[in-house]
Amino acid sequence: MQETRHRVLDALADGPVSGPDLADRLDISRAAVWKHVEALREDGFTVESGDDGYELTAVPEFGGPAVEFGLEAPFSVEYHDTIPSTNSRARELAADGESDVVVLADEQTGGRGRLDREFASPSGGIWLSILFRPETPPAQTPIFTLAAAVAVTRAAREAGVDAGIKWPNDVLVPAETRARQTGPDDGLVDGEKLVGILTEMEGEADRVSWVIVGTGINANVDTTDLVPEATSLREQVGDVDRRVFTQRVLEEFDALRSNPDQIVPAWRELSSTLGQRVRVETPGGEVVGEAVDVEFPGSLIVDTDEGTVRVTAGDCEHLRPE
Repeated sequence: MQETRHRVLDALADGPVSGPDLADRLDISRAAVWKHVEALREDGFTVESGDDGYELTAVPEFGGPAVEFGLEAPFSVEYHDTIPSTNSRARELAADGESDVVVLADEQTGGRGRLDREFASPSGGIWLSILFRPETPPAQTPIFTLAAAVAVTRAAREAGVDAGIKWPNDVLVPAETRARQTGPDDGLVDGEKLVGILTEMEGEADRVSWVIVGTGINANVDTTDLVPEATSLREQVGDVDRRVFTQRVLEEFDALRSNPDQIVPAWRELSSTLGQRVRVETPGGEVVGEAVDVEFPGSLIVDTDEGTVRVTAGDCEHLRPE
């Protein structure tokens, strides 16, 4: 949303204001005021006209202008009703030199997760990608995946969902009654997946050009529309205000990226992996043991029978205790 329209919207939210007063306050013409008011109405805002002037009386449920309104984080929002992939669109914006942009969609038709796995993204979810340009070495970019996980988990808990983070990038809801069997000896106890996170980066050896943190949140969707053993906010607590939920995620993420030293301690507090017996499939082989810690910028520390192992990347599964 352009800056002048933001200012018009903020003025309307403060109470009735006449067109002439608004024009004088913002140093624009009365015709421009009318055009901005009409544009806001087209975006779904309810702006009523009375004897005292214009007044904002309702905000749209979802969408880019709705999320930007009242957002306490420096992001612009590009919204799509449907899109193949918010991460793909964010990469296009990165190539155009954009930064601090959120690509937000009601539905994705070609969403992908880690290892190019299909990610169901039906209408009613919150599918977003945050494009930004941090001043950080490439080796430290995994910290932003942890930051996104913390941001979403905090928002979910505020909404009443007992969510936790499974290393490295999944937000889960405990599901003791739906533990999966993977063989005669081990059973997985990961829980039900609420959120998936996929981070992409481009840069050189000593600097990052851009980072995109893609976050898929199963919000107001039925579990029948999701992959097996996934859950949604609707399933857990009923439908949520997606506009407010999205704002909380973006605000928390912005606060964390500005204070990276706070990310790992916050992640530890919300982790469902630490203290668990885990199996991690890594490029170098399988690691099995107890997850005891996470170190900056996101390495999982596992105590195994052969000693302590630091895992920087892999596919983690929670196991039942021996």
